[in-house]
Amino acid sequence: MFITVQYNVTYTDVDEGNDSISYYVYGFKDLATIFFYMLIAIILHAVIQEYILDKINRRLHLSKTKHSKFNESGQLAFFYLFSFLWGSSILTGEKFTTDPTLLWEKYPHLHMFFQVKFFYICQIAYWLHALPELYFQKVRKEDIARQLYYICLYIFQITGAYILTLHRLGLILLVPHYLVELLFHASRLFYFSDENKQKGFTLWALLFVMARLLTLTLSVLTFGFGLARAENQDFSVANGNFNTLTIRMVRNQSTQRKSVQTCGKCTKSLQTVLDLNTGCWRDNSFVLTRPPKFGSAIKNLLMLVQILANASNGTLKTECGTSPRARKAKAS
Repeated sequence: MFITVQYNVTYTDVDEGNDSISYYVYGFKDLATIFFYMLIAIILHAVIQEYILDKINRRLHLSKTKHSKFNESGQLAFFYLFSFLWGSSILTGEKFTTDPTLLWEKYPHLHMFFQVKFFYICQIAYWLHALPELYFQKVRKEDIARQLYYICLYIFQITGAYILTLHRLGLILLVPHYLVELLFHASRLFYFSDENKQKGFTLWALLFVMARLLTLTLSVLTFGFGLARAENQDFSVANGNFNTLTIRMVRNQSTQRKSVQTCGKCTKSLQTVLDLNTGCWRDNSFVLTRPPKFGSAIKNLLMLVQILANASNGTLKTECGTSPRARKAKAS
């Protein structure tokens, strides 16, 4: 019960020569499986920390603040890389990647293949293991609230997609999201090793916007158009049908709120940089008195993306790209 995936359902496909096809559904026994793999995640977390991250930290001689962020990004980078590769391999054999209508047609999608169910169990187990890791890793009090926020958000989103039989939509949204997060945390790791390596944040800023637009688009199509026009508008736990107006609104709003809040934080950082560098841009003719040409518009757009990337990794520059001078201590 703790190791093997439970609730196997076998069907016979007459069209394929009476071949048997195995599917899986979810149930209460999955809690035991999730608990077991949560312990496995804790062990793997400790192995990565001791044999990889700690050795790198000794060579870099990072400060306490950077040391904590380096460990966080290192652990998440390993997880996002593994999850992205695993999720991509699952999506290569799914038809809904080329036909988005399969995300809501024939709902509820109660039956899952082994790889899909095991993927969700490992995802839930990993984010649950992150809660006790806040204590094991002795995370600073200033960072607990931030990490606790996104950990609970992941648990809510992934568990909701698993229980509400929306595993198709959840899978197709998690894979590009994990790719963007992998790029961000990998860029942070390179930045901590050398502060001049900041090109990864520029690429992350571009992919970040594209991933958020994909999330919003698929969420609106699935909840606002697909499931809203389905015939089975009822609530049935036994059949795995949760296609009601209230649930659709909650799921759609929660998905959009995550994207809007994350975009809001980046917009706030971008606004701060705009205020700090207004004088610098005026001196360099960034604010034009006439409509810019296409080449100038692209150049200005890339400049904004670079500023957003600098704001995300905490390397804000003022006074036309120069850091403010440190005040000299008065001689006593």
